[in-house]
Amino acid sequence: MDDEPMTRPAQTEQPAQTEQPAQTERPAQAVEDARPEPTAVTATQTAATVLTVLTATDAEDKARDLAYGAIRARLAACAQINGPVTSVYRWEGEIETDHEWQVLLKTTAARYAALEAWLTEAHGYDTPEVIATPVVQGSAAYLEWVRRETAE
Repeated sequence: MDDEPMTRPAQTEQPAQTEQPAQTERPAQAVEDARPEPTAVTATQTAATVLTVLTATDAEDKARDLAYGAIRARLAACAQINGPVTSVYRWEGEIETDHEWQVLLKTTAARYAALEAWLTEAHGYDTPEVIATPVVQGSAAYLEWVRRETAE
């Protein structure tokens, strides 16, 4: 074992053709193996620009209006309405329980500010829930579709 460390540096410095290609290929191969597939890189880069935005309102027709309005204005590519859900929250010092309908919108980081402003204006609540979450992974084709549908 003690002889081996001295032998390895000597072998690394030798121009032996059988030793050097194997040594230079291993690190390159290890780096290549650690890289995601090209489509995964594209999807990840695209994903960083896509957000899901959640809001909720007290009636299904209001949720539908928020969804359709955001899509019509190209502020979101898609909206899903879920509900009713039971919300428990503190408002003006009291604990409240209400049924709400959630609206989950898909948009881009570039369109978020406009979507938030539109939701805040169109929403019936004094302090509407508007929460954005970045998409960290996703189908490249779907994420590209979101970008196309929300392009100004």
